[in-house]
Amino acid sequence: MKKIKTGNILISEPFLDDPNFKRSVVLIADHTPKEGTVGFVLNRKLEIRISDLIEDLQGFNADVFEGGPVGADTLHFIHSVGDVITDAVKICNGVYWGGSLDDLFFLIKSKFLKEDEVRFFLGYSGWDQGQLIEEFKQNTWIQSEMDPNFIFNPTIQDLWKLTLDLKGGHYSALAEIQLDVISN
Repeated sequence: MKKIKTGNILISEPFLDDPNFKRSVVLIADHTPKEGTVGFVLNRKLEIRISDLIEDLQGFNADVFEGGPVGADTLHFIHSVGDVITDAVKICNGVYWGGSLDDLFFLIKSKFLKEDEVRFFLGYSGWDQGQLIEEFKQNTWIQSEMDPNFIFNPTIQDLWKLTLDLKGGHYSALAEIQLDVISN
């Protein structure tokens, strides 16, 4: 089995029935074998904007995504501006997790940070030590590298299908499977 790597993505298998992860793409934000894995679902956009949640950010209309089923009342963010935000943690080239909220708010209010340079999440995806390994053994996930440009691109309609197509081979065929064929 391939080693779980921070900065990679998890693509759910086509028939996963778990409503939290059905046809999802999860960015692995942190992984340590002894503590487990933290990630954010990249393709579950909610019907709210960050300005709906934080009054101080009125006029900044960045989308908010459902990051996963854990801590649904917590707000997280990833961004592409690196150490411009104090205490940001590098996930992979061009993608950083969290950091100083004061710095984030300053960059937003000063219009130095654009809506397509940050992504907000309510909740996160979490796996205890060994849990994700077991899910790999059950073929629940396909691990892949991810082009950071896709993470912040608001024009991508079906990230799950795109990520499988980009892997090529039989993964492209998996991307074409329609869920309604199961019921026929």
